[in-house]
Amino acid sequence: MARQPNILQLIWGAALAAAGVGVFFMLPQRMAQIAAARQLPAYSLEMLFLWFCFGLLGILLVGGGVRKIYWVLKAPPSDDVQ
Repeated sequence: MARQPNILQLIWGAALAAAGVGVFFMLPQRMAQIAAARQLPAYSLEMLFLWFCFGLLGILLVGGGVRKIYWVLKAPPSDDVQ
């Protein structure tokens, strides 16, 4: 019998990856808003730290989503036969 991938886990992985991609697309706009609101220069230590943190968040989200999708689709079939 063929193993069916768990559709909820697949959707969750796609949502994680999409959220990570969204972080990368919104990052420049949000950084400009934060810099304007706090009146910081673009390359101050605080802004570079925020860039790093949001970039790391995006990488972790995309990586986690891709990893989950990979393991859901490539998982070996379970032997339910007793």
